Amino acid sequence: MNFRKVFYYVVIVISSVVIVASLLSLIYDLPYWYSKILDFPRLQYLILAIICLLLFTFLAKKWKWPSIFLVSGLVAAIAIQSVKIFPYWFGSKTVPDALEDYSAENTFSILLANVLIDNRESSKIIKAVEDSDPDIFLAMEVDQRWLNDLAILKQDYPHYMEQPNDKAYGMALYSRFPLKEREIKYLKHENVPSFHAKVELTSGKEFMLHAVHPVPPMPSNKYPDNVGEAEVSLLKVGDFVANEEVPSIVAGDFNDVSWSNTARLFGESGGLANVRIGRGLFNTFDATSYTMRWPLDHFFVTEDFYLIDLKRLGHIGSDHFPLYAEFVLPD
Repeated sequence: MNFRKVFYYVVIVISSVVIVASLLSLIYDLPYWYSKILDFPRLQYLILAIICLLLFTFLAKKWKWPSIFLVSGLVAAIAIQSVKIFPYWFGSKTVPDALEDYSAENTFSILLANVLIDNRESSKIIKAVEDSDPDIFLAMEVDQRWLNDLAILKQDYPHYMEQPNDKAYGMALYSRFPLKEREIKYLKHENVPSFHAKVELTSGKEFMLHAVHPVPPMPSNKYPDNVGEAEVSLLKVGDFVANEEVPSIVAGDFNDVSWSNTARLFGESGGLANVRIGRGLFNTFDATSYTMRWPLDHFFVTEDFYLIDLKRLGHIGSDHFPLYAEFVLPD
């Protein structure tokens, strides 16, 4: 068997896997954790489907029904993934750009960083905060050691909330603005806190900040997980937002991609929009891989906000990249 024929069959196998995975990714209510993971690498599916379609078209000599069926499946896979991915690049911005005449007193910036509990390079995190100079900094996966390292930030961020734990779901929030009506809630797991506080800007305007870090669907022998269970934390937060009378932002490491069914339902229930739409993917995980990356860290906001800037920062020794956003809450 010559190399061309072997390569031809390899393309068929890869194509079949991509087609099946793309079709199964449309089913949201399967109880198996690995079915939920199929929703994550949509960009990778799209790239593989396009490559396989080009290679198969070049390699195929006889176009019989199996060949036509395979090509049709690849076209369907490309269409499925394009519908999910393309709005991030080419769609209308669901959170509009800020106009140039906004008041500085109504602006604020937020930096998200899953620091990775085992990461020992806290100096990189602190430098990222100093360089980006956010008004609010949310750190996730913090234990007591991390809080000790981050204590230096309190010099510039006098308002803060901290809840460390050794289960990789500790959280710390540092703010230059007053944090009112502070609450730490445990929406599903006893070791997975969420922060809820009303932020008062320099102008006196206020908004609710919900900082969340739900658990992932994949199994873990060491940390909390959602295997075999529905993720309700985000949906609960969506209900909170729906009942609030002030503008709201939900931010954090969702452990879920923003095109997932859970994220869609959460956004719809709270009237929340994803700042990424129309601006790009800004993949924040996995920072240790060049090929398997997707957006896990998010900002969802109510219609009251305008976006000034959105950017992904560089490596901080974690498996996540930090995500920075600057908003304006107009009069």
